[in-house]
Amino acid sequence: MPGPVRLLFLLVLALSVVLPLRTWVAEPIIIASPSMEPTLKVGTLLLLDKWTLARRGPRRGDVVSFLNPIGGEDLVKRVIAAPGETVELRGKSVFIDGRTLEEPYAVHSRPGERLEGDDLAPLVVPEGCYFVLGDNRDESKDSSVWKSSSGERIYFVRKEALQGFVRRLPWAE
Repeated sequence: MPGPVRLLFLLVLALSVVLPLRTWVAEPIIIASPSMEPTLKVGTLLLLDKWTLARRGPRRGDVVSFLNPIGGEDLVKRVIAAPGETVELRGKSVFIDGRTLEEPYAVHSRPGERLEGDDLAPLVVPEGCYFVLGDNRDESKDSSVWKSSSGERIYFVRKEALQGFVRRLPWAE
């Protein structure tokens, strides 16, 4: 094959492999905010695992990326409650079905302050939805505080808005 034709062939071949991989399997993402610190620091390169999400729904503790329910950039948060579970926030503590959720990953940068997302009356997570929080609770905009432009509370992320599981890359630590 002559040089330009070969180059074009290799380009088409590469695109025919890369585009489907990014669309259905995985793609790189970079953490843009401190809402998941210290678990995931700003600037960390991660892998968005779409393949696994297509095969199973998220479970409590999974870190997921999703379309922001109030608009703007995509978000990365931790799944705290799944469909059918009752979630409640009391004084910076999370309760699932009346039991305290042990959260070794959660941090509070302002432990002495009462913030909007610190308390939330019990809510049952609807079918096809998830309740999510950032690990850096006092600096995260998440299910505990979201409001629509009209001021209506938005507590859940719909399953259709999920983009994939967030995975660490061993060499990107």
